[in-house]
Amino acid sequence: MIGSLFSRRRPPPMTLPDPAIVVPGITATYLRDDYPLPPEVIWRVLPFQKHFGSACLHPDDLRYEAREPALIRPGPLYEVAYKELIDELRYDLSPSPEAEVPVYPFAYDWRKPLDMIEADLDAFIDEVIERTVLTRHYYKDGYDCRRTVTLIGHSMGGLIIAGFLQATGGLRTRRRRTCPDHRVSKVISLASPFRGSFEAVVKMTTGTADLGLGASSSREREAARLTPALYHLLPSFDEGLEVPAPLPRTLFDPQVWQPSILRSIETFVARTSPITRTVRKRTEALFAGLLDQARTHRERLDAFRLDQAGLGPRDWLAVVGCGADTRTRLTIAALEDGPSFVLTSDDRRNTWPNGTDTGDGTVPFLGAEPSFLDRANLVCVTPDDYGYWELEDKALTRFGGGFHGILPNMNMLHRLIVRFVTGAPDPHQKTWGRPAPGVRPDAWDPPIPGLRNKAL
Repeated sequence: MIGSLFSRRRPPPMTLPDPAIVVPGITATYLRDDYPLPPEVIWRVLPFQKHFGSACLHPDDLRYEAREPALIRPGPLYEVAYKELIDELRYDLSPSPEAEVPVYPFAYDWRKPLDMIEADLDAFIDEVIERTVLTRHYYKDGYDCRRTVTLIGHSMGGLIIAGFLQATGGLRTRRRRTCPDHRVSKVISLASPFRGSFEAVVKMTTGTADLGLGASSSREREAARLTPALYHLLPSFDEGLEVPAPLPRTLFDPQVWQPSILRSIETFVARTSPITRTVRKRTEALFAGLLDQARTHRERLDAFRLDQAGLGPRDWLAVVGCGADTRTRLTIAALEDGPSFVLTSDDRRNTWPNGTDTGDGTVPFLGAEPSFLDRANLVCVTPDDYGYWELEDKALTRFGGGFHGILPNMNMLHRLIVRFVTGAPDPHQKTWGRPAPGVRPDAWDPPIPGLRNKAL
């Protein structure tokens, strides 16, 4: 009844930006177990609190935990990485304290397959829209007649947004005569590995990488190898992957993985599953299923086109981190007992600004390049774009995953997002970017008209 009353209004001219939703990266949402009373935090970044035994998923059903009974739920976002971004956007997007623009954090269980997280984001977008309709200044602004949101994704958050838009088009479950068909008006992705990162391989092989935090441990390796979302971050670009014949040139095939990984999963299955028969066969099916699920999702992302979601190149700001030593290649050796990953520091390279062997320290440039945008549309940033005091924040640099992890805290980037969302001018040239490698200055076409090219 309330919705029908709202939908009969004629929309006045829009003056307020759409509400925004920030989708964080992998491991950046705290996890808590609501089964004990009071609830217990099982994953937290600062102070470190990582209970791998509680966080590890059950091999027979990856929706639930290996250690039952349990009731794991997402908690708050990692505040050091995202609080400044959210606070700045809430302040700078709002025309006045009385007309606050909502900027919502989207907390999710980052262990799960991305299609499950995308479904949660779909429902959360509807919730944000309905809450905003109930806000007096947005109602007066005619928001009930447009009901759209801006999505901001950091790291894996960008994959979740793209996957959600590919699967649903961002379409409404119930069409409204006065509203556009699509619920998403603009998207900002920050350092998102649309084509993956070699650090995902390192994480599953050793238990530690620039994707996560803390020292390597057998428990962390065990948890990583049963984390479906991590498989979604495997690289799919051909450049940099050296695979001996006759092995397939893809990391989404079980044949290229070193046998020790499958053996460790088999040991875990034998230890935790109540079903004691056919352990080897079920382990092989589990591992192949995780890889196949991730491959299918990557193929969906590669097939995504912006017009499916009612968007164009001017509606998606893709920020890519460059200029940092980044793992841009991986060699797989053929040994007597099977394939083996050769992990060396020589694979970390930085040919910026002249070559594509660069990245943000975690995601290589080629892994961050989305299929649905031209290279000329990308906006590159480097560590040089941070102010001195930003880089001096040792806690953020140490615990935030390097340049990749602290990228959302870049002050210039906050201004860039506000300019993109509002269309405000920048007479003092306080926002800028750089073209991607190989893009001529006169061919650079970022989604922000007149954006300063700092490479000149």
